[in-house]
Amino acid sequence: MKFGENLYFLRKSAKMSQENLAEKVGVSRQSVSKWENGEAYPEMDNILKICKIFHCKINDLIHDDIQDIDSLDEEIKMKVVKLEKEKQKRLKVISKIIWIVAKIGSIIARVGAICIIVAAIILSIFAAKTSVVNGNELKTEISNQVVEYKKVDNSIQVTGESKIHLMDVEEVEEFDKIVNVLNNNSKEKIIGVTISASIFLVAGLGLLSIALKHLSDLFKNINEGDTPFTLENVHHIKRMSYFMIAMTVVVAIGNAISGLVLDHDFDLGIDLISILVFYSIAYIFEYGYELQLDSKGKIYGEEDENE
Repeated sequence: MKFGENLYFLRKSAKMSQENLAEKVGVSRQSVSKWENGEAYPEMDNILKICKIFHCKINDLIHDDIQDIDSLDEEIKMKVVKLEKEKQKRLKVISKIIWIVAKIGSIIARVGAICIIVAAIILSIFAAKTSVVNGNELKTEISNQVVEYKKVDNSIQVTGESKIHLMDVEEVEEFDKIVNVLNNNSKEKIIGVTISASIFLVAGLGLLSIALKHLSDLFKNINEGDTPFTLENVHHIKRMSYFMIAMTVVVAIGNAISGLVLDHDFDLGIDLISILVFYSIAYIFEYGYELQLDSKGKIYGEEDENE
């Protein structure tokens, strides 16, 4: 990079116009323009003034690549490689929100796993104590009492304890599905499939919880660290990809097992595209880490305590 290009780079980094620089140096704007275009070269006293203005050394102005920021004054480094403070604050706020949401999501996934275990136990007990009578009616035992379910128009008639009342059902088809499952499968098969599918679904939610934990740790580091581009953050992103791939496979197996009895898929909202996006971000972070090595591992500026 020539002197003129270096001068242009420093002036732009300092957000200074040619007129302002010319006024500080004590020359015309046309002179500054000629210096930057390589049409003229300033005298030594003007070069010294320029170095004083930009807090740099003469070698910086004639350096092959002034963007090698280790050769620059600390104040110039702040202007060249640091994010603008407003952007920093915005990134900090966004990263903190994602950090908290991901942490909550990890907890919800674990709670969901517990709910699936409870639901599997309840469904297994229900299947063991329920039978189909007259082809389209259900009879089950609840708390040592026999309860019968019969479809009447768009509602379900529930009979138990010598009482009869109607329970509205938004989708009568769900009742028909239960009857069909019980008619077409043995109780042993229903219970076995329910438990097996639940195991894989619980495992899937466990893997999702771990992936979200890595996501939470990632954005916690971004919020609290000097830079998002660290090897630890790359590690978190790659781990997220691995756990989500494993989760996708496990949930697919669980869906295949449940399909033996139920015509229903359990979707956790994660697809292959999402996984590829996360894995691509890992490479971006690795690249950013390599780029920032010249800036001594930092990209954020110091916060002003008086602000």
